Amino acid sequence: MVFIMIKVGIIGGTGYTGAELLRLLAVHPGVDLKVITSRSEAGRQVSELFPGLHGQIDLAFMEPGHKTLSDCDVVFTATPNGVAMQHARALLDGGAKLIDLAADFRLKDEKVWEQWYGMPHACPELLAEAVYGLPEVNRDKIRKARLIANPGCYPTAVQLGFLPLLEEGLVDPAQLIADAKSGVSGAGRGARVETLFSEASDNFKAYGVPGHRHWPEICQGLAEATGESVGLTFVPHLAPMIRGIHATLYARLTKQDADLQALFEKRYAKEPFVDVLPAGSHPETRSVRGANVCRLALHRPHGGDTVVVLSVIDNLVKGAAGQAIQNMNLLFGLDERVGLGHPALWP
Repeated sequence: MVFIMIKVGIIGGTGYTGAELLRLLAVHPGVDLKVITSRSEAGRQVSELFPGLHGQIDLAFMEPGHKTLSDCDVVFTATPNGVAMQHARALLDGGAKLIDLAADFRLKDEKVWEQWYGMPHACPELLAEAVYGLPEVNRDKIRKARLIANPGCYPTAVQLGFLPLLEEGLVDPAQLIADAKSGVSGAGRGARVETLFSEASDNFKAYGVPGHRHWPEICQGLAEATGESVGLTFVPHLAPMIRGIHATLYARLTKQDADLQALFEKRYAKEPFVDVLPAGSHPETRSVRGANVCRLALHRPHGGDTVVVLSVIDNLVKGAAGQAIQNMNLLFGLDERVGLGHPALWP
């Protein structure tokens, strides 16, 4: 198969999602990696910071704003919230497509964004244009986009689990519960006391219970699926592992006789990165480690009116870098599986 060579730039290549982008792009047959920026590591070889990429990527980090970015076909921003919006206008005006792995363009309402992210939005006029990059919902829009808001990790796991139920009107949208657990890498690479090994290891805790930034993003996506506002209780937890998200999702059935297993299998039958497991399965986070896949399983405890959906992803792959590359493939007319077909790592 002959691939076009996509000229790629990355703004912010030193965090966990940036490093995962580098790992995956290094073996993508259609990518010509042109530039990686980092203010703190400018001039340093990528393989010096990430020894696992020695012999794979022969580039040094450059200062942000380097002119080479303007020559790229697509730029990934793997930066803290609030950074991508500072670059967006210039990149788009220069002809590059932009895939933001942070949250700058995920929410459509400027005031809601500013409420949850605590800063004014630098280019609110782009919020309406940005396409939410969940391929299982917006594949056709993604193909035509120039600005993609890559979904968050929790929102990916939660939405993929709830969507078939809401699309078919089988559950009460006012009574949704998402009980989700993430590995420590989801907190980013910055040094913080609560993510030190001696703090996070052999420990388990909830956080963000009064309100988490991913809550409005999840609600926005679920509301679009059902055509009305949703009532969602979302409680994230920090689990003593490096990678992975496990979301246990609860909903009240409004139609008791629906074949839920058949529904999910039909909804995701043509989705290359959603795996509906046999009825009664219990997916594990290790089954998706390093892979761009969401695994789902369904349960109805005691045969009652509550459906439980188990959803697992790798937060750095399907929840971040892998999904971003899936979006890139769609943008440039490639099979979305290109560069993402590797199975999970085990053990």
